[in-house]
Amino acid sequence: MTTTTPPGPGPAPGPSPATSKASATDNRSGRLLAIVLAAQFMALLDVFIVNVALPSIGAELDASGAGLQLVVAGYAITYSVLLITGARLGDLLGHRRVYLAGLALFTSASLACGLAQGTGELIAFRLAQGAGSALMIPQVLSLIQRNFTGESRAKALGLYSAVLATGAAAGQVVGGVLVSADLFGAGWRPVFLVNVPVGVVLLALGTRVLPRDDAQAAERSHRLDLPGLVLLGAAVSLFTVPLVLGQEEDWPLWSWLSLAAAAVIFALFRVYESWLARRGGTPLIAPRVLRHPGIGLAIFRITVVMAVNGGFLFALTLHVQGGLGYSALRAGLTFAPTAVVFGVVGLTWRTWPASWQRALIPAGFALAAVSAAGVGLALRDGHGAGFWLYVAFAGVGIGLALGFSPTLTRALATVRPEDAADAGGLLATVTQLGQLIGVAAFGTIFLNRLESLGGPGAYTSSDALLVCMFALAATAATGAVSGLVRRRR
Repeated sequence: MTTTTPPGPGPAPGPSPATSKASATDNRSGRLLAIVLAAQFMALLDVFIVNVALPSIGAELDASGAGLQLVVAGYAITYSVLLITGARLGDLLGHRRVYLAGLALFTSASLACGLAQGTGELIAFRLAQGAGSALMIPQVLSLIQRNFTGESRAKALGLYSAVLATGAAAGQVVGGVLVSADLFGAGWRPVFLVNVPVGVVLLALGTRVLPRDDAQAAERSHRLDLPGLVLLGAAVSLFTVPLVLGQEEDWPLWSWLSLAAAAVIFALFRVYESWLARRGGTPLIAPRVLRHPGIGLAIFRITVVMAVNGGFLFALTLHVQGGLGYSALRAGLTFAPTAVVFGVVGLTWRTWPASWQRALIPAGFALAAVSAAGVGLALRDGHGAGFWLYVAFAGVGIGLALGFSPTLTRALATVRPEDAADAGGLLATVTQLGQLIGVAAFGTIFLNRLESLGGPGAYTSSDALLVCMFALAATAATGAVSGLVRRRR
């Protein structure tokens, strides 16, 4: 028989090697998530932060209305066109490498925007900013997917959604604070320069924390669809430029020819992508994704939501600051109800009663239509309004959130797993294009009406806003009708 000698006194037991390793892994994962989500938030902030700075930019740089539209839309043009290519580059070259390259470009372009001395320079640097975002943002979800599993992945994606939900609201408010503060007498420039120290810190941390890219032969077999990229970029540019510049130039012949050429090139893009897919290539947008039941309807709905959102923010910014004389801070706070409720509804609609779910999309578009018209009517007398105006603002946010979030979630839930990345990239691109179309189209309606009434002023601006809000309401109503169309099984 053997005996066991009881252990003598010794040092208190410490954490096991396995526990220490798990703790170190959790800490590293937490730092990784903080870095990529901070960059996501910064890029999203930049979409909205510039809105409340537009009047200050226009005054200092003597920018025309079309120039201001391009300051907003320029970012969206390169972001939307290059987004899918940015995702492919991540597969080809490594997500860490492309993420850091995009962050470096975005940070450098932000510095250049803050130092711009003319409208043309600012537009060019905004294009570069959009390109940086297009490289950086697709890698965020990829890095989350590759470095988190199970419950930790669910929590990471929940934080990702929270960043998306709060970025719009924060952009309006932070932009107002920075412009109103007039730091160092710099006026609007800090809305861009604030990205520089944040970007530098994220670059320094990212080089240390983000995992090294592994050689992944299967993924790196993807090829870039450069002809598709050129066709899509040309089509988007030919479509956007005349919308932005046409009204100032009194709609010359070239603007109509450009719109016609855009339609032709979009058709050529579709034909080329189908041909490339049949040959076994890797098209920019896989035709089978476009043919998937529900995707076409989702594209239409998301385009409508983002066009209404972009046009609403752009026109209202010019009105409350140019027509009503609001400070940048007050303007930013004015938009906060719309952005906040958009985020809250986007995060909570899944928990609402099941009996409501089928009606959410058409009801959302209908509410957005009524509320947009209500904003125009509340401001029609050439002065700010009270309680009911903010109710209408909130209604726009709730309505657009109900049109957007269920549409996006349900569309992605129905695609095959192997098509999920392409479908997500496509709908993300449509989101940016919709915003771009809204700024260009509804900005043109507002500015054209304002010019026909003799220029800026409280009453003329209110009249122009009323026309624009009715146009936005009519557009949202088309989304309500589309929401009644049941998806094909």
